[in-house]
Amino acid sequence: MTCPKPCSDPISRAIAAAVLSVLVLAGCEPTSQNILDSIEDTEQSRAMAQLDPLILGHSFMDAGDPEAALKAFYRAGAEQGLTAEILSGLGSANLALGRLGQAEKLLRTAVEEDPKFTAAWNNLGVVLANRQIWGEAREVFRLAFALSNGESTEIRDNLALAEDKFEEIPTISDPNAKFRLVRQGNGRYLLTGT
Repeated sequence: MTCPKPCSDPISRAIAAAVLSVLVLAGCEPTSQNILDSIEDTEQSRAMAQLDPLILGHSFMDAGDPEAALKAFYRAGAEQGLTAEILSGLGSANLALGRLGQAEKLLRTAVEEDPKFTAAWNNLGVVLANRQIWGEAREVFRLAFALSNGESTEIRDNLALAEDKFEEIPTISDPNAKFRLVRQGNGRYLLTGT
């Protein structure tokens, strides 16, 4: 399961695509350093330096540099306020960095801000799946799939995986079975059969 690319408006995507296409045509691997270098090197790119940091954040994510994306999203948040898209970008960058707790908090806030933000719901499902919270992940993916009008193959695949994993969770067949809590340390407990 991979973290999907966040949604953005067509103009933002076009500008980010232009930066990446210039790099590809120049024979460069589209890394965050190359993006920054291309912004600094050309006259036309001076206008790119004035780009919305949200666009840069998405470009860094596309280039596989979540650390640079995180900085750009923080800058966007400072300049524009913490919109649902910025919160989702921050959550996606934290997810890519393996910071699941931070990613979950940010993505939950993003979907509270905009309950119809499909990409944020999908990314939240990815976080929950990575944390193996399959029941909630399944419900979140169902909602994301419905919001996409059933058109996203990526969300459909995520939903199918979550449903398969949820079905693998053992059920209690004996209602009289006895269980006990075993302390695991740091306030964590494990439920075990006796």
